Amino acid sequence: MTEDKRMYGHADDLAQPNELKYVGHNVPLHDAVAKATGKIQYTGDMEFPGMLYVKILFSPLAHARIKKIDASAALALPGVVAVFTHANTPETLYNSQVWFAGQEARADERLFCDTVRFVGDRVAAVVATDKKTAAKAVSLIKVEYEVLPALFDPEEALTENAIEIHPGGSPFFEKEFGCGITSETFNKAELIVEDRVETPKIHHAAMETHVCIAIPDYSGKITIYTPCQILYSVRLVVAKVLRLPYNKVRILKTPMGGSFGGKQEVTIEPLAAFFAQATGKPVKIEYNRQESIISTRTRTRTIGYVRTAVDKNGKILAREVKAIVDTGAYTSNGSVVSMAMGKKIFRLYRIENQVFRVQAVHTNTPVAGAARGYGSPQIHAITEINLDHVANRLGLDPVEFRLRNLVHPYDQDLSGGPSLGNARIIDCVEEGAKLFRWQERRAQANGNGSGRFRRGVGMACATHSNGYFGAFQDFTTMTLRMLEDGSMILNSGIHELGCGTVTTMKQIIAEVIDINPDRIEAPEGDTETSPYDVGSQSSRVTHICGAGALKTAHKVKEIFQREAAKILGCEPEDVVMHAEIVWAKSKPEEKMTYGEMARAIQRKNRMEIIATETYQAADNPGSYGANFVEVEVDTLTGLVRVIDLLAVHDVGKAINPGFVKGQIYGGVQMGIGLALSEDLRIDPKNGKVKGDSFARYHLINAPDMPLVNVLLIEKGGDLGPFGAKSIGEIATCPTAPAVVNAVNQALGTNLTTLPLTPERILAALRE
Repeated sequence: MTEDKRMYGHADDLAQPNELKYVGHNVPLHDAVAKATGKIQYTGDMEFPGMLYVKILFSPLAHARIKKIDASAALALPGVVAVFTHANTPETLYNSQVWFAGQEARADERLFCDTVRFVGDRVAAVVATDKKTAAKAVSLIKVEYEVLPALFDPEEALTENAIEIHPGGSPFFEKEFGCGITSETFNKAELIVEDRVETPKIHHAAMETHVCIAIPDYSGKITIYTPCQILYSVRLVVAKVLRLPYNKVRILKTPMGGSFGGKQEVTIEPLAAFFAQATGKPVKIEYNRQESIISTRTRTRTIGYVRTAVDKNGKILAREVKAIVDTGAYTSNGSVVSMAMGKKIFRLYRIENQVFRVQAVHTNTPVAGAARGYGSPQIHAITEINLDHVANRLGLDPVEFRLRNLVHPYDQDLSGGPSLGNARIIDCVEEGAKLFRWQERRAQANGNGSGRFRRGVGMACATHSNGYFGAFQDFTTMTLRMLEDGSMILNSGIHELGCGTVTTMKQIIAEVIDINPDRIEAPEGDTETSPYDVGSQSSRVTHICGAGALKTAHKVKEIFQREAAKILGCEPEDVVMHAEIVWAKSKPEEKMTYGEMARAIQRKNRMEIIATETYQAADNPGSYGANFVEVEVDTLTGLVRVIDLLAVHDVGKAINPGFVKGQIYGGVQMGIGLALSEDLRIDPKNGKVKGDSFARYHLINAPDMPLVNVLLIEKGGDLGPFGAKSIGEIATCPTAPAVVNAVNQALGTNLTTLPLTPERILAALRE
């Protein structure tokens, strides 16, 4: 594609300047320089006096009962402080994904259990004075197992004679919901197209592996340093396992080296907390790459059956979607992510007759959990690949077919969810098709049906949420204070995952108060001192926390103007605040800095400029995106190269366009990996993870990345700050199906099992 700076602009006002001073501008990440120069101290860098180190012994078997553990040789090793197993640790069962008190969730995990359920399950732990001793001691532990039958296929888990991994067997969760009457409508259809689409288990591949530190004190309090996504979730689980009141568990969010959902759930923190409590010493657990891959969390493997009915004009009359969700050996968020998948399919197309059925199952494989998109990449792969198949069968252009069926602004969610808000997916598709030169490039690709290298173009649409309104509790509390020199501190429960949350909050506040963002301090969450927040999940942060910051800033501004008016001898509405200078409209010559006024207010009014606000989510509009892709397929090797990609996203308003684009670039990289290469590859014979290192788990690296162009649709209209909506998770959702659709268009195939490895492509060509 020819370079065009419009690709990096705003669809609605490419030529108009931004009227806002800070919002809509590329303010640098608050800690970018510190990270680049190595001044940031990550959890793995932290050391405390007397700290002990942990090494975990992981199960080599997919399913077995532990008959005997002999740790005598390990305990005899100098430097070993303790060895922990199921015999000397709490029997408390918990669920790793609960994030608010009172949440109902199936509890089936323990720190250590007498039955291992996947290769990578925890068997024992050594706590020692140094890492080398801990590693050596683990190798000395002898375990006698009774091997049990194992199950690796999620569809086999639904058969009548399937083994029970947990009491009750599978499915452990199933649900059906929808709208309209699908059976009658299917009988009237001109065409019905059915597909089976499968997505794999993947690893999040954050640069930082899983790590945390737990420190006990004289009062019985445990303090945990962790690069997590939900502080209060960690507190809930740790308090439950250790049987401590919440005020005896303190969680501090540390700088994070990436998560993408991998650190959303509580994995190693309860272990570190218990070991610290038991030994009375600070304890660090730090996984290596293999341990993070096999023993923390993955994306769910999902098998989808989709059946779509259309009339001769390309209107979707009805659709049935059935999903089988493989959550691995423990329940984790299996039921929640299953429901999240289904909710998305009612918020993208106007389908009046639709039903979603889901069954979540256990297998003897690594545990699934949150992964960027929380089920959306899977369900959009299932449905968008099928829709391309439908368009091909109808002889309709995939863009035109979608435009005939996409939702419109302020449509209602036919499944009963919140309004879609100012949904601009049609704008995304129309503007994107023009900029990508869709018609021209598709025609060119259609003409290249022979030769070794074949070109194809594809596209796909997606939607995602903006928080939990309409499903779960979603609110945030913030306290904003102006100090005596005019600088400010925001006290909140925000979590910075590397995507610019802290800077974004500063920009929003700066826009209201008219203060340089560098003059605002916004520390991350600490459960002992920070107000409650639901955490960095469900693409809620900018839309919900940002709205909270906006409202809190307005409250502080109101207080400041009210108190300043007393000093200036005018009405509050006559107080002018501009560039950290304040004056009365009637006396423009008598100016004071914010700091001077703050000090005067303290001295004369005996008041502090401080406000606390609890913001409750009041909407949950859809964020929308459409990706357009061109690929080249080598029919000799089966290798696919993504040549060009245009990502178009309805973001409402980009608070920081650079951050938004950065999220999109990263999301595209993950989406291409899901489409073409990433897969843990569970051995069907023994349950071992074949892709247990970066040498065997194939990520899309910088040389493999295409030119990625971004077009932002900014129409506002919803309750986020300045109309802003989410981008973090949806950035990855349309990519994989767009790539798959492009490959299928290039080859004339209907490949539906991801990733499209060379072996699968060559097999399809042979067929």
